[in-house]
Amino acid sequence: MNGQTRVSARPYPYELMLSNPQALDRLDVQFRWGGYGIRMLRFHHTSFSAGKAIQFHKHSDFELHFIPRGKGKVILGNEPFSLHEGMMYLTGPGLLHFQEADAYEAMDELCLHIDIQRLPDEGGAQDWGARWERTEAESCIRQLEQLPARPVSDKYRAMECFLTAYRAWHENQPGVLTVIKQSIIQILLRMTRAYETMPQPELPSRDMKHYRYQMAVQFIKDNYMAPLTLEVVAERVQISARQLQRIFREQTGGTFSEYIEQVRLMHICSELADSDATIDQIAFQNGFSSANYLHYVFKKKLGTTPMQFRLQNRLRS
Repeated sequence: MNGQTRVSARPYPYELMLSNPQALDRLDVQFRWGGYGIRMLRFHHTSFSAGKAIQFHKHSDFELHFIPRGKGKVILGNEPFSLHEGMMYLTGPGLLHFQEADAYEAMDELCLHIDIQRLPDEGGAQDWGARWERTEAESCIRQLEQLPARPVSDKYRAMECFLTAYRAWHENQPGVLTVIKQSIIQILLRMTRAYETMPQPELPSRDMKHYRYQMAVQFIKDNYMAPLTLEVVAERVQISARQLQRIFREQTGGTFSEYIEQVRLMHICSELADSDATIDQIAFQNGFSSANYLHYVFKKKLGTTPMQFRLQNRLRS
């Protein structure tokens, strides 16, 4: 295998990507996420033969690296780190870094290279979900900009999103660009979440409310399909339910329950427009106890029914 040594006979989950590892790089994927414009520069699978090295270099953009197989090392700034299967790390703008496969074992890498630009505030009336999306995107990008320069375990399986995006292209699935966009966002969210359990510098007391709000928002975003309660999320961010409710009122002007409904409705609107799942299926998959309750909330919040929304958006497309 061109000097590469493989020590495992297990099936390789990303075998499909080896047939055309740079296929997605040729797509011009650009999209808005909240207050940011994101452009995909590279989104591919690459392989390092045993002993291969990429000398010190840096980028003006964000590059996210994942190791699905093999081992090696990376130097981030002046600090060397060992790499092995299941690890990931970020090289942000201006960070000098060096990468090398093990001398006796090849190393594979999944790479997402993106340009992130803050967009001008449009002002005026916003779409019903824009405020929530802006908040979530802002929280994620802020965390991304502050991630420490060191590898961690990909414990929330961000790298699986590479295969999701590639399979959508390979199978020519409807909405392939939407799948790629969602995959990129999920990679960003899952990477930043994985670093949350690392020791963090103590925050000034005046920033603790905002920090806990961000933690709660991230947890809701990752688990909106589950039957979340105020008590469950409060326990996750280690404060009382009463304190968390107060924080949501201060940060959003609404209640905890209203925020969760908004998050779920954003996903539901997307599924109504892009999928053929039934209303019942969509309701259950997005945390609603029944299609009837979804119908009630949807009508109250958006002034139309789920079925009417689906028909209107199908006609436009």
